[in-house]
Amino acid sequence: MAIPALDHSTTGYSLPHAYWMARAAGLATLDRAAIEEEARSWGFDEVRHFESTHRMPFPIEDTQAYVMAGDRMIVAGFRGTEVLKIRDWLTDVSTPPVPGPANKGFVHYGFHQALQSVYPQVRDTIRELGTGGQTVWFTGHSLGGALAMLAGARWYFEEPRLLPAGVYTFGQPRTCERLLAGAHNAAFRDRCYRFVNNNDIVPQLPPEPVFTHVEAVRYFDADGGLHERMPFVAGLKDRAKGVGADLFAPETDAVKDHHLPNYLAAFERNLARA
Repeated sequence: MAIPALDHSTTGYSLPHAYWMARAAGLATLDRAAIEEEARSWGFDEVRHFESTHRMPFPIEDTQAYVMAGDRMIVAGFRGTEVLKIRDWLTDVSTPPVPGPANKGFVHYGFHQALQSVYPQVRDTIRELGTGGQTVWFTGHSLGGALAMLAGARWYFEEPRLLPAGVYTFGQPRTCERLLAGAHNAAFRDRCYRFVNNNDIVPQLPPEPVFTHVEAVRYFDADGGLHERMPFVAGLKDRAKGVGADLFAPETDAVKDHHLPNYLAAFERNLARA
């Protein structure tokens, strides 16, 4: 199957571009040399890396991100984490939320702390490299998805008060409460896309009603089909189908569906059908 090359002139949503943003989210898990080699093969001649080690009441020891820039496009990617590491502290609702970007609503304390450790450098780097009016994109998987969503929100609600061309997240946990989600939905209409793979457990955490999701979900069903929306009853049936298909798998369906390679495989199936 021939997948179209990354189009640096893209300004809106397309299935191939969503696939490349998922690939870009995966770059954040690589070492610096591998990120730079891959980024340059995609047409980005500038790459910067960011890492902050910190102590939090969660088993997340550091935050990693990168920015890659070309003549027409800049992408900021945030690293995710293993599902077993993120699941435990996402079920802990004892830590109160903290004010969100520009004091709009509230966000999960852990996400706020993780992003704050690298965001000023990411912001300043994008501004430094964005001398040619390039489009700006944020992407991330798992924890990285929450950080990408918040980084995009800060990019708009705080300085430089600009809307990014797009925010793409994959397996993103619930990140904020309803006030910030509402402001985000209004501002990022047709710019933010949150992909969920069938029974992926992480988008189901932290529990409602304290935290909620932003809109613009894209849902991969148990057969890999992509939907812009999934009615509640149909969604329940599809999730049951996904569980039933993997009764004897070494991992639970909820954990397996979270892995980024399974998101990429679903994209590739849909690109082949298209």
